[in-house]
Amino acid sequence: MNRSACLIFNPVAGQGNPDLDLAQIRSILEPELNLDIQFTSAETGADELAKAAVQRGVDLIIASGGDGTLSAAAVAVAGTKIPFGVVSRGTANAFAAALRIPDTIDAACRTILQGITRDVDIAYCNDLPMILLAGIGFEAETVELADREAKKRFGIMAYILAGIQQLRELESFDVEIETPDKIIKTQAAAVTVANAAPPTSVLAQGPAGIVYDDGLLDLTIVAPSSKAGAIAATYHLFQTASSGNAAERDDIGYLRAKQFKITTDPPQKVVIDGEVVGTTPIEINCVPAALKVFVPSVPELEPMEKLEGLPNLQIELKEPESAE
Repeated sequence: MNRSACLIFNPVAGQGNPDLDLAQIRSILEPELNLDIQFTSAETGADELAKAAVQRGVDLIIASGGDGTLSAAAVAVAGTKIPFGVVSRGTANAFAAALRIPDTIDAACRTILQGITRDVDIAYCNDLPMILLAGIGFEAETVELADREAKKRFGIMAYILAGIQQLRELESFDVEIETPDKIIKTQAAAVTVANAAPPTSVLAQGPAGIVYDDGLLDLTIVAPSSKAGAIAATYHLFQTASSGNAAERDDIGYLRAKQFKITTDPPQKVVIDGEVVGTTPIEINCVPAALKVFVPSVPELEPMEKLEGLPNLQIELKEPESAE
């Protein structure tokens, strides 16, 4: 008997033909799965449909749409142990790229049918769920500039165009970053905390790859002293993302921790998974292995840290917490 699967399908995602997309998904999955298809709408979001599927006790849940649809469904499935499948049909497809899931319908469906899963961390930022990343400063401003109409016209280039525009108005701010074992004070133009991040999220690419199943969050600090330095730092992060090597510039720092408290002066805009949600201060906590996702096999990466060279850097080591 075939396994039961709920397919949550966003009919207005991306720029393709939704009827053809759905027909292709069904042609691949229905021979192997007992597929229950649920459509998102203005009234009913992917999170509600996913919660209902969890209550019905389905064997797996699959979401097809843009990053907003996928993230909303993933958060609802988190903590249930029900495997989660991803068929991306959005503009940026950051969710799939971060987990190295193919972004074509055929390959994504076959990844689900192959049945390989990984336990993926999720995080909460000021109690809001975060699958991918939180951006402070430059990242948030860029996302806000890349509005829905621009994304429809230019696709992922909308983010790049907005980033170039934002570079002209680059401003640094004072930032304090507290982890369970240290307090770091420096200046930055952007701070990005990633649970998982695609290579296109260049401001998250300080470490040599973002590890999404290690129980830790990856923080990248970008602190250029000029607009020319900002362009050079951004280009360097493009290179680290494509090469898999860690950043080596003095104006880029990175570290990993399971929890971050971040305050800035002045307050900065904050974006979570592509949506502007407010301003600093923020607290981000990692929830290890909360989501079981169908993924291709990927190599393990070694955690790293580098802070030397950041402007006005101060690091205060905290006393270890005594075991109770």
